[in-house]
Amino acid sequence: MIEIKNIHKSYGSLEVLKGIDAVIEQGEIVSIVGASGAGKTTLLQIVGTLDKPDCGEILYDGRRVDNLPDREMARFRNGNIGFVFQFHQLLPEFTALENVMIPALIGGKKQSDAEQEAKRILDFLSLSDRLGHKPAQLSGGEKQRVAVARALINRPSVILADEPSGSLDSKNKIELHKLFFDLRDEFKQTFVIVTHDETLARMTDRTLFMKDGSIVSPASVEE
Repeated sequence: MIEIKNIHKSYGSLEVLKGIDAVIEQGEIVSIVGASGAGKTTLLQIVGTLDKPDCGEILYDGRRVDNLPDREMARFRNGNIGFVFQFHQLLPEFTALENVMIPALIGGKKQSDAEQEAKRILDFLSLSDRLGHKPAQLSGGEKQRVAVARALINRPSVILADEPSGSLDSKNKIELHKLFFDLRDEFKQTFVIVTHDETLARMTDRTLFMKDGSIVSPASVEE
């Protein structure tokens, strides 16, 4: 599904990623763990085509995507990758339903089709009674589930999540973590999750450990 080949990234004189290699299989749920500053979020942004590496390659199903022209890259990202962040980043002036529909409308889907799909996903996430609520009227857990629904609207093959449960209480964390596995079973997506949450990391199919811009063994992280 995803091949990460010799990814390097620097900001000025600071080398953040130092030759990352990894393969993530279709349908896997993979966590990326490590201390703050290890390069986890930078790697996720490059895998998600939100940033470009200084050198190296990112391939999806054998297709190289890191060197696409900006407009083509944006189309690829909108249609193939969903994002879930620590803070839901919902637009406050729009309802839950409207927030979920936005990526589909950007992708050119008819409003009626986008609305139908958004309702289907929100119903699956037990939010059918919150369609007309704006973010300020939703609980923290509900906001994050709306954000997950937004990530799913274009039926992407990959979901990238950056500390998705970091702002949630214990109960909502457990529910969100279970949801990822339910979604994998229901929609067959691949998940790559940056997390500090040890419980979530242990639940995933595989964990990549990062330290000082490199992927290392678990023992090296603990040193």
